[in-house]
Amino acid sequence: MSSINKQGEGRINKMNAKKKLCTLLMSAVVGLNIFIPSIAKTAEDPTKVCTTEVAPLQLVKHPQAYMSQNIKIVGTFDKFSTLGLDYKPAFRDSKKYISFLLRRSDVSTDYVIPLSELKLLIKRDKVEKMKDLESGDKVELTGSVFSAALNDPWVDVKTFKILSSKKKDKKGKI
Repeated sequence: MSSINKQGEGRINKMNAKKKLCTLLMSAVVGLNIFIPSIAKTAEDPTKVCTTEVAPLQLVKHPQAYMSQNIKIVGTFDKFSTLGLDYKPAFRDSKKYISFLLRRSDVSTDYVIPLSELKLLIKRDKVEKMKDLESGDKVELTGSVFSAALNDPWVDVKTFKILSSKKKDKKGKI
């Protein structure tokens, strides 16, 4: 049991070190913006530099470890939902946001089970641009974990792209 706790502490210490590094990098970019505008324009976006790639199940297991971090997730889209909207401790207004679910990756391919513990919230105006999205499409998203209410990760999705389309795979084109 103690080795599990030490591993968890080690993982959290590594993430704290990564947060400090991200803060330092963002400070450097801000400094460049103030003192050397011509160089700052070519500097990489700090949110891209400080993005942690995480598996959806890992995020669900350790939501506190990813709090306030920029994350990138790759998964299989399941469906849009209203799950998690208008919940006071992690409030996002259902008039402005919609949530969506990814499929669980730890079950047999014979079943489709959504990963309902992962609350992915996106602005409705971004969803309108995703008209080709279908259940079963492989997607990549970036966002930030803004809450761990109910011991679940709540993610504000910033970018969303379809990596491979179920429709394209079947018909050869979108």
